[in-house]
Amino acid sequence: MERTKKTLPLLAILLLAVLSSGEPFGHVAKAQTATTTLAAQIRSQGFDCDQPQKATRDAKLSKPDYDVWVLTCKNATYRIGRYPDLPAKVEKLQ
Repeated sequence: MERTKKTLPLLAILLLAVLSSGEPFGHVAKAQTATTTLAAQIRSQGFDCDQPQKATRDAKLSKPDYDVWVLTCKNATYRIGRYPDLPAKVEKLQ
């Protein structure tokens, strides 16, 4: 019974957190995740990306199973084409 009294408020908080709409902040987290993920990927392929600032998906060039992103870093801007489970095709724009 003691244990139930302690865990019930925690479960209520967890439920409220799950049910609450995180939309105002959700897109920021997704963009930040894409930015850091793309920066890490091109760094692993030998490209410099100092202080990644933003990543924008290029809807016109993207296709099913092939995403194209424009990654802006402090020192350069890159166009990145990505197939799942393959190295990215990276083109330096600036």
